[in-house]
Amino acid sequence: MRVKVLVAAHKNYEMPTDPMYLPVFVGKDLHPDVNHTFQGDNTGDNISQKNPTYNELTAIYWGWKNLDVDAMGLVHYRRYLSLRHHKSLQTVLSEKETVALLEDYDIILPSKRKYYIETNESHYLHAHHHEPFEVMRQVIQEQYPEYAPAFELVMKRTWAHMFNMFIMKKKPLNEYCTWMYDVLAKVEAQTDISNYSTYEQRVYGFLSELLLDVWLEVHPEYKTKEVNYVFMEHTNWLKKGGKFIQRKITGHA
Repeated sequence: MRVKVLVAAHKNYEMPTDPMYLPVFVGKDLHPDVNHTFQGDNTGDNISQKNPTYNELTAIYWGWKNLDVDAMGLVHYRRYLSLRHHKSLQTVLSEKETVALLEDYDIILPSKRKYYIETNESHYLHAHHHEPFEVMRQVIQEQYPEYAPAFELVMKRTWAHMFNMFIMKKKPLNEYCTWMYDVLAKVEAQTDISNYSTYEQRVYGFLSELLLDVWLEVHPEYKTKEVNYVFMEHTNWLKKGGKFIQRKITGHA
């Protein structure tokens, strides 16, 4: 089985040595001189120029359209999938482990991120502009009504599979990407983000994190397996918690 897991990166960084991993420099079309070692997301069929608004989705799109593999996935230069909990590039999910998992499952996911006191919808709306979220809800209701009940169900949950991290066999990957990029294109066509901050202009990448579980809910025919999510750097939980509380108090328009 041919498997490639893209490692989305926007700067030089240490990468796993396992040949399954392919470092991809995202937004390469906009920064052609920053990195000459990693694969750029700007060859073949690509949306590299959308990286400021689509985040790591430009890497997923590039891999989906240009790689000839049996399964493909995405992780981040600081976030990986693993069968262990160690913060080490030597113990991240290996090609051998991945192939073994894909013998029994169609999709490998990171462990659920749990919000406990917030739903996916309230968590998003406390952190980001509301209009694109509501446009996405409307697009799904009008263009993909068979997904509308799943959307409402997932938005009421207090957990999600985040970060656009996954490994999928070719068939579900093609089906998911076709649906997800079409939904986002329709949202993009109906939203004006010209006055958003640089951070908030990453909106379509943020929205996409909510779509994976919606799609999975409608496609129970695909068997999924959760593995550990490992963040390689130190997390400042005090700072992170402070931002969480601030968003709860101030919200977002």
